[in-house]
Amino acid sequence: MNQASNVNEATIREPLGIIDTDVHQSPKRKQDLLPYLPKVWHEQYLTYGSGLANVFPTPIGVSRKDATPEGGGPAGSDPHFMLKHHVEHYGIDYAILTGGSEASFALHPDLDYASAVIRAYNDHTVENWLTVDPRFKGSIAVNVSDPEEAVKEIERLGDHPDMVQIIVCSGVRAPYGQRFYHPIYEAAERYGLPIAFHPGTEGKMYPPTPVGYPTRYMEWHNIIPLTFMAHVNSLVCEGVFEKFPGLKFVGIEGGVAWLPHLMWRMDKNYKALRSQTPWLKRLPSEYIKEHIRLTTQPIEEPERPGEFLQILQMIDAEKTIMYSSDYPHWDFDNPKVVLPPMPRELKARILAGTAAELYGLPLKKTGKAEVNS
Repeated sequence: MNQASNVNEATIREPLGIIDTDVHQSPKRKQDLLPYLPKVWHEQYLTYGSGLANVFPTPIGVSRKDATPEGGGPAGSDPHFMLKHHVEHYGIDYAILTGGSEASFALHPDLDYASAVIRAYNDHTVENWLTVDPRFKGSIAVNVSDPEEAVKEIERLGDHPDMVQIIVCSGVRAPYGQRFYHPIYEAAERYGLPIAFHPGTEGKMYPPTPVGYPTRYMEWHNIIPLTFMAHVNSLVCEGVFEKFPGLKFVGIEGGVAWLPHLMWRMDKNYKALRSQTPWLKRLPSEYIKEHIRLTTQPIEEPERPGEFLQILQMIDAEKTIMYSSDYPHWDFDNPKVVLPPMPRELKARILAGTAAELYGLPLKKTGKAEVNS
């Protein structure tokens, strides 16, 4: 075999890069947040937290049992254990930290308290996680119920080199296209930061479906995509991406298979009802493919895997879908086995390429060969 053949063989066998776009970190104890929180809020935070009831508790627990740190504490609370147990174990290039319960404080009626706690969470992340290893990248949590304070928090941390996005809760009082939120989007675009929304608050303050409350956790978990569809629909139809052409949104932990249906329905209705959205200059699906990114976990698993590949083709998955594990939660997705067989280049884009572009992260490993894996 000649030297050129050896190089080609090495390229084909080179491992793919991996960027995990949904990794949950948290303080070990509530008390760990107190150094970052004004004293006036200490008692309230220690006693009541967010003050929101967990309406739909999971019967199997939130986190994997093997993700509990060796030194004790909740799963996801020890950065050194997470590096060993998750990042290094799976060869992950970067772990995008998406936090825990802090985004839910945006539903608290006391805006000052909510913003103070969210700010404290951010400071805890910066000092206790981002300084530990360059593979950890953070998300700036903001209080979406108070756009003025949210903008201040973006301005405070937006230049931090290891903060790569803004994160908000998905279950809120109004869909994200509405003008109430636009000051946040102006700041996000100015700092070049995408905005991610993550489930968990659905049902805590407002019904999680248009027909009220489901009965139990499984039903709640099944219909999380309803919230994502509402936000994507609102963002496009309200003209957010015409007003903020540099803005990107990331839908975390809501699946992907619902997106073709939404795009088709929006395109069809736009052709008949475009007088209601005169600011739109393109089909809704074109805005979605350019400005919306979705993460894989929890990935849909049809009986015939080829059907899922068809869905990926329908949504230009090479530029819209990013891998996520949801570590350390119970429905964690292993990056080595979660994706069905697909062209290697598409897998490389989903596992790392698209996220590297979105977050501006250099990759050491690349997958260039057009082979199945």
